[in-house]
Amino acid sequence: MSQPDASGAAGLSLTPVVRDEHSAPFFDAAAEGTLLLRYSPSSGEWSEPSAVVCSVTQTRDLEWRPAAGTGELVSWTVKPGRRGADGVPAPDRVIGLVELTEGPWLTLRLVDAEGPELRAGLPVRVEFVRPEGSEPLPVGRVHG
Repeated sequence: MSQPDASGAAGLSLTPVVRDEHSAPFFDAAAEGTLLLRYSPSSGEWSEPSAVVCSVTQTRDLEWRPAAGTGELVSWTVKPGRRGADGVPAPDRVIGLVELTEGPWLTLRLVDAEGPELRAGLPVRVEFVRPEGSEPLPVGRVHG
């Protein structure tokens, strides 16, 4: 996984997030360019980062583990850009649903992607950007 510099976050219009006790390990790893997921040793199942119980068995034995940071595009939507105060429209934003290699699905802003070029099954790599005043946030980059 890579981590674009601060200029890579320009124009993304991502909402800043606030770290809490549960999310701190995720954001610490994200600052180093690593995607962490929740893993249940008793079931061998992976869950999304926000999970508090195993998504399959509902057990509470989740621990943080590094993930590959890769997956495939399942679905997407294109959100039209709004007009700025200067009357110039902002670029459209593409939001994708990505099935990670480990199994969980993440909703990610797809950078450098346009709706017409997308199709289900395209490989996606997770990267991190840091909007001004925020923790690092995951985004997806489509390859293929």
